[in-house]
Amino acid sequence: MVTNITHEHLDYHGDYEHYLTAKAKLLENLNKAAVLNKDDISYRRLVNIPVSQRIEYSLKEQADVTASDIVYGPDNTRFNLHLPPSRNRGAVGDSILISANLVGEFNVYNMLAAAAAAHAVGIEGEAIKEGLESVTNLIGRMQSIDQGQPFQVVVDFAHTPNALQQAVKAARRMASGRIITVFGSAGKRDVEKRLLMAEVSAIQADLTVLTAEDPRTESLDEILSMMAEGCRHRGAVEGETFWRIHDRGRAIYFALGLAEVDDLVLICGKGHEQSMCFGTTEYPWNDIDATRMALVAFLSGRPMPDLGLPTFDLH
Repeated sequence: MVTNITHEHLDYHGDYEHYLTAKAKLLENLNKAAVLNKDDISYRRLVNIPVSQRIEYSLKEQADVTASDIVYGPDNTRFNLHLPPSRNRGAVGDSILISANLVGEFNVYNMLAAAAAAHAVGIEGEAIKEGLESVTNLIGRMQSIDQGQPFQVVVDFAHTPNALQQAVKAARRMASGRIITVFGSAGKRDVEKRLLMAEVSAIQADLTVLTAEDPRTESLDEILSMMAEGCRHRGAVEGETFWRIHDRGRAIYFALGLAEVDDLVLICGKGHEQSMCFGTTEYPWNDIDATRMALVAFLSGRPMPDLGLPTFDLH
């Protein structure tokens, strides 16, 4: 199965074409069904690889597996899932109403991919429906954090330009107010991604808070400077529509202070991870716990507590 091949791991592969070539090898000599996302830019390359069976899914074009009448809610998604004919139904395909506890268009794509894979191995439509509807939100994937605040706060693992764009897009459907992003970009990894993620936020979100995300042995100042340039390149103004805050805990707390009723604070990049690397040291860190502690402090009028990162006293 290939869901999408986007701007990622280019520090290893050099450029997108080499990355795509490496991914394409997964389909070569495949003796089982290949599940492809017809809407992804990789499709044109992958569709030409000979496979024993291919099942395609799409939200934009005709495909084997599709969805219609999609209704996006703040905490669930409903749509009609359309499957191709199964072994037991002859020429008649299934059309099944799905009500899932997952949010955002990217999760509809994920559900189509899962449905296509299940169909490929002979699982019937009702079992697919049961499986999709039984999935709850994954830890650190568009996970809502509620401490009684008058605005929404969501933690997500988005750490690539495409993932950040999809997370902001999902957030737009969850909130009627502004979207405030908090994220960084890792050191010793794809450098170009820093500019691209900052540009995505400057265009797609309303306010942006740039912060640390595993700087490793690179200078956090230099990483944030590059990201700030990406924001400025798309018209963002430092101190008005974007900010640089070295300490991730303080950045989260600062973003909470920007939020108004009906806004959504979207904290991206770490998700489920349990540590953050500065130099060669892994410091204990969990975005979900940090966000809860920031909210408790914010709502009680107390300053952000020191959560143990070496950046806490940097300004």
